[in-house]
Amino acid sequence: MVSMKNVLLNIFKGRIVSPWWILLIDFGIVVNAYLLAFILRINLDMASYNVLEFILNGGIVFFVYILSFLLFGSYKGVIRHSSYSEFKQLIVSCAVSLMFLLAINQMRIYYELEIVELSNLVLIFHGLITLTFSFMFRILVKETYTYLTKKKTNVNVLIFGAGEMGQITYEAINNDSENAYNVIGFVDDNVVRWNLKLHAKSVQSWDNALIELKQNRVEIVILAINHISVQRKKEISNDCLNKGIKLKIMPSVGSWVNGISNQNQIRDVRIEDILGRDEIQLNLKNISLGLEGKTILVTGAAGSIGSEIVRQLLRFPVNRIVLLDIAESPLYDLQQELLLSHYDVPFEVVLTDYTNEYRMRQVFERFNPQIIYNAAAYKHVPLMEANVYEAVRVNIGGASLVARLAVEYKVEKFVMVSTDKAVNPTNVMGASKRICEIYIQALSQLKGIKTSFITTRFGNVLGSNGSVVPLFLKQINQGGPVTVTHPEITRYFMTIPEACQLVLEAGFMGDGGEIFVFDMGDPVKIVDLAKEMIRLSGLKLNEDIEITYSGLRPGEKLYEELLATTENSLPTYHEKIMVGKVRKYDYSLIKKQVEELLFSIQYESEKLLVSRMKDIVPEFISNNSEFGVLDTEMVDQRK
Repeated sequence: MVSMKNVLLNIFKGRIVSPWWILLIDFGIVVNAYLLAFILRINLDMASYNVLEFILNGGIVFFVYILSFLLFGSYKGVIRHSSYSEFKQLIVSCAVSLMFLLAINQMRIYYELEIVELSNLVLIFHGLITLTFSFMFRILVKETYTYLTKKKTNVNVLIFGAGEMGQITYEAINNDSENAYNVIGFVDDNVVRWNLKLHAKSVQSWDNALIELKQNRVEIVILAINHISVQRKKEISNDCLNKGIKLKIMPSVGSWVNGISNQNQIRDVRIEDILGRDEIQLNLKNISLGLEGKTILVTGAAGSIGSEIVRQLLRFPVNRIVLLDIAESPLYDLQQELLLSHYDVPFEVVLTDYTNEYRMRQVFERFNPQIIYNAAAYKHVPLMEANVYEAVRVNIGGASLVARLAVEYKVEKFVMVSTDKAVNPTNVMGASKRICEIYIQALSQLKGIKTSFITTRFGNVLGSNGSVVPLFLKQINQGGPVTVTHPEITRYFMTIPEACQLVLEAGFMGDGGEIFVFDMGDPVKIVDLAKEMIRLSGLKLNEDIEITYSGLRPGEKLYEELLATTENSLPTYHEKIMVGKVRKYDYSLIKKQVEELLFSIQYESEKLLVSRMKDIVPEFISNNSEFGVLDTEMVDQRK
């Protein structure tokens, strides 16, 4: 038996039968179906029928069916991978052939034409038999191939979601011969679907499924629902953790890698799935109209935020996207991802330092961007505290240069990505971003400026490069301990897609010069985040892994703010976006201060540079930093 299986597997595997052979087999089915239909019609009384008439009638039928198969291409599919579309083509081919032959018969009767008589009953019998045999042939090949190539399944799986995504997930698992999943049923919150059958598998409620998990030896639950609240995800996750069941997720269609549904898309549940918020509703029409036909420059395109902005932009009818970054390997990775994804939108990759004026002028002259998303910046607080020169050169120098070029080259819109650390900054990184905000807002107030400058300000993004989530995940995988700086430290969090969607939305709000502040929800204790990640990893706190406290880092503060104490905000039409009311600055003064600051990096000490930054941003009070002495000195001077 095994040897026969191997023989059949060798016949199937790696071979694609020529479509002409499939057409020949279909022709054989048509011939035999006609013979069978004819025999049924005359009740096996062959002697009473004219052989010549039988052959002539058969010739007409054969010709029409083969012509229809050729026309609709029902023979061109790979039989072992037949899908709904191939079966639909087959149905259409047979139906058109039958309708055409019946029409010929009616015309013969109506116009009393002297042509060979075709029996309507024979034609109907023949059409049904042809369709049935053709279906059976394709299903036989498909099921035989699946049986021969399917590996032994040893992991029982429940799919949570009996809707479209659930069925897509089932097909993805079923069609992947390499997976070891055995889907034993579906779960759904919709009462209407309970006790139904999908792919011969029962659909039940989550409460019933929880009772039977151990009985059915379920090891994995796959969440496959397009629209589900974060709270419900958390409940399901907690239930699975309590039962010792692993929870996985099938991402929504828009998140599929390369836009393809397959078993490899199914991933482990992540902390952003639990701490994220419900799906954002965007004004897609407004964004689409604003982006249509535009050439867009994204600086920092290879970073976490920049690359996600690029992915979001690819959903819209833009003309071209220019991806600019100095990080060679991440930029190459993004380029390969986009090439493999087969997006219709053309894109260009530019490897350069965005503080280099000569190179940036080349980029503006070559591509003539109409919209700029400025996501390039150094963002790590302790690193920037120890490298003030780079914080000033890159964050302030790069943003101010691109902003000036945007005005010079008459760019329509400039959107800058800022941070909550710019509010009442306690570190060099936050102060550098606040200076960028001030500079851009002051520039936008000049008369005759055609460029609309928009600043977006939000907190930490879950899972971004170098953020706390990847760090905790690495520490957990290494067996711990998980290090938290302080037991009371909190941060605002937002998922990367959510942040970038709001950046796109805010980009087409207002008249320019606004600072848009995103609703970050409630702040999250970092220690609670660490505990949740440990739970999601299936480990127990203080048994399998520990949490230790390392102390606040230089420039770090316990609590982040989105609006300074002297500021307030106004609502917009989007519930998650507000306009920050900030005091205005004179451009000539801030331009002079920024130019002096940038010039000073060539010869001044870091201490003097930070002192200049504090002059520009008086609310910049260093925390847990060597530069805190400057605040004392400034207070003494004022006395």
